[in-house]
Amino acid sequence: MSDRDARHDLWVMRHGATEWSVSGRHTSHTDLALTDDGRKQAIAVGRVLDARPFARVLVSPLARARDTCELAGYGPHAEVTDDLREWDYGDYEGLTTPQIRETVPDWTVWTAPCPGGETIEEVAARADRVIAAARAADGEVAVFAHGHVLRVLTARWCQLDAVEGRRFPLGTGTVNVLGYEHGFPGIRRWNDTI
Repeated sequence: MSDRDARHDLWVMRHGATEWSVSGRHTSHTDLALTDDGRKQAIAVGRVLDARPFARVLVSPLARARDTCELAGYGPHAEVTDDLREWDYGDYEGLTTPQIRETVPDWTVWTAPCPGGETIEEVAARADRVIAAARAADGEVAVFAHGHVLRVLTARWCQLDAVEGRRFPLGTGTVNVLGYEHGFPGIRRWNDTI
């Protein structure tokens, strides 16, 4: 078996737009529906995936990710996992970064705590479990989830510290592929909507 045959790609899809993603409000456990544009994005994700067969399809339990998965055509095959929930922003839920910076100058989710929420290490541990499940699968795996948790997952896939997720901006309704190049884990496709 070649190195390429032994390693499978991980397809990463961020949910379609919600009212809060459009306005920049931090959204973790608040279970918002997709906007009309978000539903269109989810359908477009399905067109990009083109009924591609996956060994496993993993999805966050939150409606915006589950609905994106369903509209993309993978709902019947999806396994819900709490490990794909969005980063818990705690007291910052529903606030924008500029609002948070009114009291905590220079705050970013990557470098400062979310009071009452998760630490970056806790999010990284969840991402690592998803990666382990994907690497143990007998074929390509698809995940449908949220911006920050998927950025942490991408950093961890690339064997980087979780904080390096800050280097991977991720739009709503996008298709992304994590894979390997000469045995090294990396990014094969990013922020694709075509």
